[in-house]
Amino acid sequence: MFFCDPPGRTDVDALFNHGEDKEESNYIFLHDQEPIHLDIHQPLFDEIVVRNLDLNNKTGATHKAIITSELDSEYVEQVCSHYGWTPYYYFFHGWASLDWYRGYDKTFLITDPAQRTVTQTFIAPNRIVAGKRQHRLAMLYYIFKHSMTNNWISCPEVCPAENISVHDAVKSLKDTYPDIADVFAAQQLPRDFPGETDHPMHSCWLSLFEQVEDSLLYLVTETVATGSRLHLTEKTFKPIAHGIPFVIVGTCGSLKYLRSYGFQTFGDFWDESYDDEVDDEKRIEKIAHVLKKLNNLDTESKNNLFHRTHDVVAHNWNHFYNGGFEKILWQELTAMLDAIQRDFNT
Repeated sequence: MFFCDPPGRTDVDALFNHGEDKEESNYIFLHDQEPIHLDIHQPLFDEIVVRNLDLNNKTGATHKAIITSELDSEYVEQVCSHYGWTPYYYFFHGWASLDWYRGYDKTFLITDPAQRTVTQTFIAPNRIVAGKRQHRLAMLYYIFKHSMTNNWISCPEVCPAENISVHDAVKSLKDTYPDIADVFAAQQLPRDFPGETDHPMHSCWLSLFEQVEDSLLYLVTETVATGSRLHLTEKTFKPIAHGIPFVIVGTCGSLKYLRSYGFQTFGDFWDESYDDEVDDEKRIEKIAHVLKKLNNLDTESKNNLFHRTHDVVAHNWNHFYNGGFEKILWQELTAMLDAIQRDFNT
């Protein structure tokens, strides 16, 4: 088994393997956390092939596979076609979220949704905004352009992962959004939440309790929002654990994908047709229209709408914390393991 450690790293130096039997001719690469980007990950993938040949006296593998956490993915298909790998899937980020957010249902950190009074339309945390995640800049463009900055929004001045100024990063989007540089130039960056600086990474725990409880919905800007694949992360489960409605800036079909795991979404309360839009740019624009319409509501209307969503919010919270989601994940995981055992023994 090949894997990267620590989790989240995908460079060659982070590659490790278990198994020392020189006669072993099968291998599985566990790439279950990060989305696949062949232009970034090809050196890693090539190293797996080379290392397996070294371990097996240049004889190569009889069975070789990759395990990912993305479904119906054109990128997985490309990689498997190139390397001759068999793909397997399970929802890693579902398991991670159950682990990371366990116990919050036993604390007093989160106010019961029925006791909340909202004053803002949405909360939108954004940390890494360049490189493969510049869809967040496109979403922020609409938020800034349509004067929705009265909400809880964060945005760095320099992307902490790519080490590039946001004002430089938006230049690559000028063909699609000709005025994007001017829109961002008019903003005071960085934007931080009260008490927060430098956009700290909060993947493995919940935070921003006051801001969440002040908001009608949580705007989830997912790790992946372009291309043909389904890949959700712990970001989607933060609003569920917080007890708040959500809108997901993700790939086409992300809401449908989430519903397949037993969760409910909010199509009875606002337009979720954006989830069916295959054009990535148009999908973000449709999300912006949903946000703008909700942002135009007065405070009383926002609170009325928020309280109407309580049954869906409660269903999602109970499904997450009371075993329903875990049961589905367990069935999926064991089915994958059974398939691997069957295929590798053929």
